[in-house]
Amino acid sequence: MKDLLNDLQRWRRQGQQVALARVVDVEGSAPRLPGAAMAVTEEGEVAGSVSGGCVEGAVVSEALEVLTTGRPRMVTFGYSDDEAFSVGLTCGGTVHLFVEPLDWAIVPDMDQSVDQKEPLFDRLAGLLVDEVPVALATVVEGPGVGGHLLVRPIAAEGFEVLGSLGDEGLDRVVVRDALGELSAGRSGVRHYGEHGEAREESVSIFVESFAAPPQMLVFGAVDFTAALVRVAKVLGYRVTVCDAREVFATKKRFPLADEVRVDWPDRLLNEVGPDLRYRDAICILTHDVKFDVPAIVGALGTSVGYIGVMGSRRTHDERIDRLGAVGVSDEQLSRLHSPIGLDIGARTPEETAISIVSEIIAMRTGRSAKALSVTDGPIHD
Repeated sequence: MKDLLNDLQRWRRQGQQVALARVVDVEGSAPRLPGAAMAVTEEGEVAGSVSGGCVEGAVVSEALEVLTTGRPRMVTFGYSDDEAFSVGLTCGGTVHLFVEPLDWAIVPDMDQSVDQKEPLFDRLAGLLVDEVPVALATVVEGPGVGGHLLVRPIAAEGFEVLGSLGDEGLDRVVVRDALGELSAGRSGVRHYGEHGEAREESVSIFVESFAAPPQMLVFGAVDFTAALVRVAKVLGYRVTVCDAREVFATKKRFPLADEVRVDWPDRLLNEVGPDLRYRDAICILTHDVKFDVPAIVGALGTSVGYIGVMGSRRTHDERIDRLGAVGVSDEQLSRLHSPIGLDIGARTPEETAISIVSEIIAMRTGRSAKALSVTDGPIHD
């Protein structure tokens, strides 16, 4: 939905009625994951995509019908492989969409000192623009269909809730689960009883997580760094470049980086390390002992999901000896991806950057990184 904000806000300013269609669940192979969204105005103008194919034409018809009736509803498109190709899904599978008018409820302002109210969508849009982590829960089937609830963490153990799903008990349970989904960066449908009872399915809630963008820390302001920053930004990372050499660590050399720090890696990791999680990555591209050893030791002290270290196999072996000498265990060393990247024959900085991010994606998804032509099973999990 974040990609649609500019269009949605423009249409709302123009006073147009808008329907929003979101993928809430998929079965089998499907080109778009839960959260993929498409918006349709009363005049038939379209933004976004839910399948990448001709299903969009059918979604437009559903969206216009929803705008006419004012009632949100679930719609499902399911096809065999042959049928899917004919309608543009390109592969068999089933896509479940929730289509609703974009006239979300008015809610109190978060700042209780300010006496004003605003639509729930506008509050969500503001949080997304500011990259504030937030989860949106929507009743997609059952009593209270179309109800919305926003959950925003505001402290280590605190949170703030806007809106309601229509039942206090249901709200309480969904807030708890939405915070868990947000922490994991997951979106999907959960089922409850009418009052939040477990192991019942009378109410279906789509929880959409808008987590903060994953972070990538790149240590070493070298030629390969600029290419890696460019590719990482395309994938949605918030990228920090760090090097202790002031002459190399400049915004001019890395204009796409969100932050360029002139500092030692252990000091930066002491600052940001506690916030790093499985979705984040650390790439160490230096060959300087006094720089890469502190960077590796500091990275191993975090919960970051990926730690990649550049260098030849000989350099790696020598580095392992140095790390062992400072007390790094074999178990800790198993977390290192070194030499960094997948073996795709990369030579240029750009090819190397693609090799690195490909390894990060394969690690995160648990896939083999083999060519699809020599594997079997579903392409999409």
